[in-house]
Amino acid sequence: MSSFVHLRVHTEYSLVDSVVRVDGLVDHVAGQRMPACVITDQGGISALVKFYKPALERGVKPIIGSDVWLAESFEDREPSRLTLLCQNRTGFRRLSALLTRSARQGSVAGRHVLLKEWLEPAALEGLIGLSGAQQGDLGKALVTGRGERAAELLERWQTLLPGRFYIELQRLGRSGEHDYLARAVELAAAERMPVVATNEVCFLARGDFEAHETRVCIAQGVTLDDPARQRSY
Repeated sequence: MSSFVHLRVHTEYSLVDSVVRVDGLVDHVAGQRMPACVITDQGGISALVKFYKPALERGVKPIIGSDVWLAESFEDREPSRLTLLCQNRTGFRRLSALLTRSARQGSVAGRHVLLKEWLEPAALEGLIGLSGAQQGDLGKALVTGRGERAAELLERWQTLLPGRFYIELQRLGRSGEHDYLARAVELAAAERMPVVATNEVCFLARGDFEAHETRVCIAQGVTLDDPARQRSY
């Protein structure tokens, strides 16, 4: 594992889905001799305080980011996902500004979102973007077979994040995954775009799965045995 880096990790500060304690994460990553680890909590960077110094002390490079929801407007009830990673201090400031604006102005159906109109090259300076896999706007277009729309979206992201946007691939056993992966790889090859493989880390040990599912159910307002609930697998 000494050359592997997780790029999408939620911690206890992602109250809707994660049971990962920050101190336990640092211990686990250091124990696996991973050179770095990214924390991408939903809509926030609060874990930075507990994560940054202990990670450095254990020889792990701490990378800060956030998993955000993107909306076309305040009436958009189906926002898409995007992950933003801080490349440098400027990126941290830009991400902090976007998240603050989201908390103050961007509430949609109980979620803090970023409006797409807020995103421009200056607002994203120093940030790296991951496409959000199937739940990103690019992924949604690919899953529904809208190749031309996907190409348009990719061109936009390349303009907003020149040389700093990556098509995200995930193999988590979810519905539509096979079609998404095939189309995403095909688009990346055609446009000569880089890809990254990510997981969605919300717990560290197999035995923590039920606790994770319980937290998801609490956030969704459903029970574990509800056959209609949206599952994370």
